[in-house]
Amino acid sequence: MHIPENAELLRVFIGDSDRYHHHSLYEAIIEKAREHHLAGATALRGYVGYGAHSRIHTAKILRLSEDLPIVIEIVDAPEKIEAFLPVLDEMMDEGMVTVEPVKVLIYRHGDKSQPQPQILPSD
Repeated sequence: MHIPENAELLRVFIGDSDRYHHHSLYEAIIEKAREHHLAGATALRGYVGYGAHSRIHTAKILRLSEDLPIVIEIVDAPEKIEAFLPVLDEMMDEGMVTVEPVKVLIYRHGDKSQPQPQILPSD
């Protein structure tokens, strides 16, 4: 998939226990992003955090939480991110979504078609 150099980063902040139609919300969001042909999505589980209710959720052994924070990151063209926002709106009961402009640099193993930076010897 082609991602433009000037794209948008969509971040979705939810909890591990959030559900959508009896499935994990974070998995459902990633599946929907794939169905909508977004360039890629990653779910990250946090070690500690709090949200709207100011309850601390932590992965510490002595205070094991069943609702760790989850952040989903999706990068794609602004128009594709904008088109995906109503899908999120339908799926989410609570949480937070942010959208911000990003500059995309892609590195691919063995891709020599792109000009490589040159390091000149110092005098």
